[in-house]
Amino acid sequence: MKTMKYILFLISAILLAGLFSFKSANDQFLPTKLRITVIDGLGNPTEGATVSIFETEEDYRAGENAVAKATTDDKGRVTFKDLKPVSYYLYAYKGDMNNDGEGVVTAPLDEGKLNKVNTVIE
Repeated sequence: MKTMKYILFLISAILLAGLFSFKSANDQFLPTKLRITVIDGLGNPTEGATVSIFETEEDYRAGENAVAKATTDDKGRVTFKDLKPVSYYLYAYKGDMNNDGEGVVTAPLDEGKLNKVNTVIE
């Protein structure tokens, strides 16, 4: 009987340890992503807009050293992968429209998650 209780205790301890370690191990394999949706002043998605992200305000203002650059799809979206969990400065433009002064910095990204942001170009 004591042996059975001991075995049950060990199994419970192993299962609990596995539950607490599973989340941190899982987070290590999930990339940090940023999905940016570009919309116009009326709230419509903007296909074909160019979006650049920068780690520092200095790089953003100079338009240099972009971490990544991509063009939006038909839903006005672009997704950047394998990012650091920091804040990013966004620059989006299409033709003579851009997002100057319209939500150009993100909150720090949540590591291992898909972070979503909207920006308006006018």
